[in-house]
Amino acid sequence: MNTPENQPAVQFGIFSVSDITADPTTGHTPSEAERIRATLEIAKHAEEVGLDVFALGEHHNPPFWSSSPTTTLAYIAAQTERLILSTATTLITTNDPVKIAEDFAMLQHVSGGRTDVMLGRGNTGPVYPWFGKDIRQGLPLAIENYNLLHKLWREDVVDWEGKFRTSLQGFTSTPRPLDGVAPFVWHGSIRTPEVAEQAAYYGDGFFANNIFWPKEHFQRLVSLYRQRFEHYGHGTQAQAIVGLGGQVFMRTNSQDAVREFRPYFDNAPVYGHGPAMEDFTEMTPLTVGSPQQVIDRYAGMRETFGDYQRQLFLIDHAGLPLKTVLEQLDILGGEVVPVLRKELMANRPADVADAPTHARLVAAAGGAREARPRANRGDNLTAGTPYQDTPAPAGSAFGAAAARQGA
Repeated sequence: MNTPENQPAVQFGIFSVSDITADPTTGHTPSEAERIRATLEIAKHAEEVGLDVFALGEHHNPPFWSSSPTTTLAYIAAQTERLILSTATTLITTNDPVKIAEDFAMLQHVSGGRTDVMLGRGNTGPVYPWFGKDIRQGLPLAIENYNLLHKLWREDVVDWEGKFRTSLQGFTSTPRPLDGVAPFVWHGSIRTPEVAEQAAYYGDGFFANNIFWPKEHFQRLVSLYRQRFEHYGHGTQAQAIVGLGGQVFMRTNSQDAVREFRPYFDNAPVYGHGPAMEDFTEMTPLTVGSPQQVIDRYAGMRETFGDYQRQLFLIDHAGLPLKTVLEQLDILGGEVVPVLRKELMANRPADVADAPTHARLVAAAGGAREARPRANRGDNLTAGTPYQDTPAPAGSAFGAAAARQGA
């Protein structure tokens, strides 16, 4: 039975950025169809080796294929039984929050609650005008759009007015969230303190995707999030919900891992032809070596960031062939994650929050309730009286920013 008690307190999984990259050792560049099929196989194998989460990014430009992650995740949901399906990231700036509300509520239903969402602004500038948005409004868009998304999942009938989209009067987003509980939201960031503030304001999770920069940078973001989480009255700093990104490549012999991964590192789309692999692994969480080296490195994350709830690894990028990625999953699930589970749970304080799941959210809400939306007032007309939001708590820097943007 899928109860809160039999779900892990710390979740481990993988995330994919969906790049289509030539294998530098063979010269083979997979087709879109080949890469998509490989990703589906990777996700299913993640469950088979005992991982908890598969997350998929959103991109709308080559060399990436994942423009519709909810479609892909829904297919994976039908092929799996317990894997939590997430995004990494959903673009809160260029997607319509109404469509996000609908898509992820539907994914909740078809997956039996095995879904959450990671929101972010993205790091590809041209995507903004492609969807009729202005990149200079990135942060205000993120603030206003999430304010609306948050309401759509929690209020059966919504009146709303903002700056960046048409108003809503008597609007009901369908389907309603499964069991009356919205999908859990992570706010993902690699550099922006305002995103950490936004996560804290709503009492949501904060995901620090620390794969590119030194840990001290992300340590500051996580610390800010924890402080503000407590400030807004959601719990103590220790009870804040933190997720971390990571990146590994493993072989039994560390020298074999270094030798095999080097050409992929040197030609990777993001950091290839840049710093030496040794320098990059020293400065970031990228760990290329034996399973024990990975265990030692990631067990130490607890000392840097405090007790946290989710650890995701990037293992399928830079042209690595499917066979190699599946081997990495075997090592991760068979040798690394079982040890890390024990390490991160050892002497874990009782007041630290467990990883969010649908069952835990339902239990915290006092049990499931049947969604019975009232009839729409005005038949979902997109005009009407401006919605005035509840004022933010005193001293709320984020609340002030939200008010300035009409969120």
